[in-house]
Amino acid sequence: MTPTRELAFQIAEQFRALGAGMSLKETVIIGGLDMHAQAKALAQRPHVVIATPGRLRGLVESDPTLKRGFARTRFLVLDEADRLLEASFEGELRCIVGMLPAERQTLLFSATMTRSLVALQSAALRDAYHFQAYQGLETAERLRLDYMFTPATSTWPTCWAARGTSNVRSAIIFCSTCKGCALLSLILEELGVAVAALHSHMSQGRRLAALQRFKAGAVPILLATDVASRGLDIPTVDLVVNYDLPILARDYVHRVGRTARAGRSGWSLSFVTQYDVDLVQKIEALIDKQLAAFAMEEAEVLKGITKVYAARRTAALKAAEQSSRDSSNNRTSGNKGRPKKPAATAQEG
Repeated sequence: MTPTRELAFQIAEQFRALGAGMSLKETVIIGGLDMHAQAKALAQRPHVVIATPGRLRGLVESDPTLKRGFARTRFLVLDEADRLLEASFEGELRCIVGMLPAERQTLLFSATMTRSLVALQSAALRDAYHFQAYQGLETAERLRLDYMFTPATSTWPTCWAARGTSNVRSAIIFCSTCKGCALLSLILEELGVAVAALHSHMSQGRRLAALQRFKAGAVPILLATDVASRGLDIPTVDLVVNYDLPILARDYVHRVGRTARAGRSGWSLSFVTQYDVDLVQKIEALIDKQLAAFAMEEAEVLKGITKVYAARRTAALKAAEQSSRDSSNNRTSGNKGRPKKPAATAQEG
């Protein structure tokens, strides 16, 4: 079990590589793909099922006969266990664990020792082997941690994103919402910056295509929400930009952990507004380090400010047109009145 779709595919790639010589059969069960094809794949009893909780629960509830395929399950693995044990996944996990045999081995992997994991360790585990190489949430030693203070209404972050990343081989820019991520993508495209966007309001095919383009080096910049903050292994990321700071300090650590991997050096730059000072203090207290002020060459960054304003206006119009088309399509397909998915916190299915 894993919390995000992209991480599920990454895990499947590893099983595919390691099991190539032993006829290992694996299947990926995630939202955004055809349910009938996934049900058929489950019915064929693969050796390994890599799934997000929402879609797996949906499949077994729509076809209870699929539960029989899990009667002989020997291992349950929770990857990113701290995230999976949050309240938003509780219902799905109860359903999934309920169809598994009691005699099995359960393995939990987490880079974050949260209260829920500590409580589970003390209350629920019996005769468990516990390996811990965990000294608290830490950032890599060779990671440069900077911040840039900017007013909330300023266009400087966009100007910097358009100009400052031009000499960076590979960068991930994190936004807090799907709408903000999509809008920034349109702005940068208008400015002639090659980017790929990744957020949960995109179709699964587009999400995978964006990630593959970035991994392959076809585009140097990936714009993403926190669906890309955990587990994704892209060793060559030079820079992580927090266009919006995350609400939770621990999510900052997960984000900047996308760079400075495997002994490499890396750089993280966070845009900080007057409303983010408390967040920065919490982050610094958590990682026991201070973020350094980034010395920005204002004249250099603002050279193209007129183009940035024009691109923002054009991008806003395109976003409004797309939103209008989406609303029209929803009404046509009978989806009117359905609640919208929260922008950045919706769990994966």
